[in-house]
Amino acid sequence: MPITIKDVQTILTQPDGARLVIVRVITSEPGLYGLGCATFTQRCHAVHAAIERHIKPFMIGRDVARIEETWQLAMVNGYWRNGPVLNNAISGVDMALWDIKGKQAGMPIYQLLGGKCREAAAVYTHANGLTPQEVTDDVRQLTAQGYRYIRIQMGGYGGHADKMVKPEGAPVGTYFDPRAYARNTLKMIEHVRAALGEEVELVHDIHERLYPVEAMQFAKDVEQYKLFFLEDALAPEDLRWFEAMRQQCSTPLAMGELFNNPHEWQPLISGRLIDFIRVHVSQIGGITPARVLASFAGIHGVRTAWHGPSDSSPVAHAANLHLDLWAPNFGIQEWCRFPKLVYEMFPGLPVVRHGYMYPNDRPGLGIDIDEKLAAKYPCQDHVEAWTQSRLPDGSPARP
Repeated sequence: MPITIKDVQTILTQPDGARLVIVRVITSEPGLYGLGCATFTQRCHAVHAAIERHIKPFMIGRDVARIEETWQLAMVNGYWRNGPVLNNAISGVDMALWDIKGKQAGMPIYQLLGGKCREAAAVYTHANGLTPQEVTDDVRQLTAQGYRYIRIQMGGYGGHADKMVKPEGAPVGTYFDPRAYARNTLKMIEHVRAALGEEVELVHDIHERLYPVEAMQFAKDVEQYKLFFLEDALAPEDLRWFEAMRQQCSTPLAMGELFNNPHEWQPLISGRLIDFIRVHVSQIGGITPARVLASFAGIHGVRTAWHGPSDSSPVAHAANLHLDLWAPNFGIQEWCRFPKLVYEMFPGLPVVRHGYMYPNDRPGLGIDIDEKLAAKYPCQDHVEAWTQSRLPDGSPARP
């Protein structure tokens, strides 16, 4: 008799700012269950509803061993596909089924994928500040902790403008000045590089805050500072500009945080127009599509750099790590430095030492959740403010 899916449970919790959506798949085998990440923090209730009303009824009774078949069927069961709500809902079950398979085999998931290519995954973490010197000081503190790859921002996404002339009656919003941001950020990167030399690897995230031609100019101007990569220089709507950008500079490019479907990443990878693919693994549907994407990227010389902020749940970070340890074309892993509470809530959350993330070698994903503790931190509803971005004249802008 095959072991089947008996129940699909959804856990919503918010221990550290981001609203997390965790899926637990209960099987017909007593005591055997798996965890997955379905976190779309800005639309957590939509994902919850998709799981409870659509994904769960579809999954009940299915053989837990048939992961690939289940993913393929689930992706097209609603006919329309490749959206962030549905993909995250499917990811929750997909990761949980991989977790279950690993527990059945008595192996970590990276063993099921083909085994390790490395003992630990190098990570990059984030430095910030309101001035070039504050950013430099933050980088120094992180390098003292053993980090060698560091993303540097100044004043958050879009920067912090000292002067902002708005029209009368300008609406409320998160304002930024693209031209001022580009000028100030280049000065900041120059300052950090001059102060710390070339030993530390630097990353910067434009976060789509520039028009395509301005992003191209920025990529050319920053080339001299030898970034490890420049992240999200363009929005998904502007992907065709990558060809022109590639022709004009050799700044390494990373892209993919907002991607949902293969038609977004396939042209960039097959055209060798980017150097790192950094999708949010739950956003594309879980481990099953991520392993295919990693292999596709690898044959084209593109490395992985999975999205890893605090709104990737600890379960997602565990999944990222298993992919990192296995993928021959692993590049770097983003890391958000969770506080102690999150480690207590998610026993088995990977640890980082001297800039490397290490697995715990438990079967499956190697992570669990303390539901009683999670219940003490329910999700708080609010309207997102940081995504209500505006240009100096009040025009809506991409966040």
